[in-house]
Amino acid sequence: MTERTSGRPTSDYSPETSPDQLSVGSTTAPSADDSPLLALEQQFNAISAELLAMEQLRRVQNRYHGPAAQPPEQTTIESPVGEHTYDEVMTQQIETVLARLYPIERAIMQTPACTIAGLGVKARHAAYLMSQYWEAPIDRIDWDARAVRLLIEAICDVAHTPLPFRNVRDNE
Repeated sequence: MTERTSGRPTSDYSPETSPDQLSVGSTTAPSADDSPLLALEQQFNAISAELLAMEQLRRVQNRYHGPAAQPPEQTTIESPVGEHTYDEVMTQQIETVLARLYPIERAIMQTPACTIAGLGVKARHAAYLMSQYWEAPIDRIDWDARAVRLLIEAICDVAHTPLPFRNVRDNE
């Protein structure tokens, strides 16, 4: 908010101001930026992509080399600490990636958003955490889930930020 006239705050918005430059809340200075959140988003995206690739590899491996495709003795992997199934090894690797992702997620949640772009980072993270709300068409989820999903989608739309996964709504 830049100045007050007749007791009412004026908007920071002008035709020359882009939505990601707008301040969120009246206590934030117009010059505030969300570079820490945007940097966290880059880290989050990189590790999330790594996690997604591992999960896809696991699905493909299970589809083509699952219990029906191979005898049990061929589904184990020798390592210095003994034999493990492919699924056990993949689970351990996924857990290692999730452990690297956790502090970034905490930082995203704890870092205040100062602009629409920063709010978009937080909305994408919330969508990632609540991804089950996009597993069914919106008219088939409960009221609370619908409210959260619509809020996240609205924020992502305003911030021009895509959701971190394909939206079921695209198929309806």
